[in-house]
Amino acid sequence: MTDLDELLAKHQAEHVAKLHIKKRLREKLRLSIEENGEGNSQAVVEEVAGYLRERPFLKVVAVYAALPGEVDLKTLPSLVGCIWVFPKVEGELLSFFQVKSFEEDLTPGSYGILEPREGLEKIEIERIDLFLCPGLGFDVRGGRIGRGRGFYDRMLERARPGAVKLGVCFGHQVVDEVDMEHHDVRMNGVIAG
Repeated sequence: MTDLDELLAKHQAEHVAKLHIKKRLREKLRLSIEENGEGNSQAVVEEVAGYLRERPFLKVVAVYAALPGEVDLKTLPSLVGCIWVFPKVEGELLSFFQVKSFEEDLTPGSYGILEPREGLEKIEIERIDLFLCPGLGFDVRGGRIGRGRGFYDRMLERARPGAVKLGVCFGHQVVDEVDMEHHDVRMNGVIAG
C-alpha cells in the first residue's frame, strides 16, 4: 500500500465516521423535536424582528416556510418592512422569489413544502442580504445540521460573500457541537428561543 493509498483510506474512514456522527445527531434532534413539540415561534420571531430593526441595511431577506418542529416566521413581515423572498426547489438547487403575501403567494411544492407560486418575481441570490435558515440543530459557533439533502449548503455556497447567514431555531435545538464537513456552511449567528 502506497502513502497515497493510506492517505485515501484514512480520509475515507474519517468521512464515514463523520457521516455516522451526523446521522446519530439527526436522530437525537428529531427525537428532541418530537418530545418538545412546537415551541414558541412568536418569541423567536420577535427576536429576529429586533435583529432586523437594528440592521436597516438588511433589505432583502430570505425566509422559509416552516416544517413541523421549525420556527414559523409567517408573522415576521407584519413586524418589519423588508423585501421578503422564499426558496423554491428547482432541480438540486434553491431559487428565490419575492413574496408579498404568505397566504396568497405560497402553494405546496416539492416535498409538500410551501413554495412561491408561479408568476412571482425571481430574485437573484446575489441580491439577498440576509438568509434566515432553518435546521434540525445548530451550535453556538454557527455550525448547522439540516435534514440531510444539502439544499441549504449548496444555496449558501452561491450567496455573495457579505450576505448574513442566521440560523433560526428553538432553544432545545442548540447542541454543543455540530461536526462540520468541508461542504457545510457556517452561520454568522443563531437566534434560538
